[in-house]
Amino acid sequence: MQRVTGVGGIFFKSPDPKALAAWYRDHLGLDVADWGGVIFPWGGPDSAPGMTIWSPFAQDTRKMEPSTAPFMLNFRVADLDALLAALRAEGCNVVGEPESSDFGKFGWVMDPDGNKVELWEPPVTDK
Repeated sequence: MQRVTGVGGIFFKSPDPKALAAWYRDHLGLDVADWGGVIFPWGGPDSAPGMTIWSPFAQDTRKMEPSTAPFMLNFRVADLDALLAALRAEGCNVVGEPESSDFGKFGWVMDPDGNKVELWEPPVTDK
């Protein structure tokens, strides 16, 4: 019997869901539907093949700081440096300095509710 096959969604509370959805639309380019959410197709006509990662962290991790939320969102991006520059120009709270590793490039921004959002530019792979 097949059980879990991937992450089906990210759901969280907000004091103002419409304003928060607008921030994600305006600054991170999410195509927020009228019902308030976004569907990310994987491997379809408008999407490069990819993956969604699920990973628990130790209770004492500092990875989510400066947010006090017990979670962090991670979004794939095409050009991390350009997006971080745009977010700074738009007055968003970009935190820390970008980091590079074998897993790609990472940067962070705080959303208006104080949640840390990780932006991930996957490494270029040969096909």
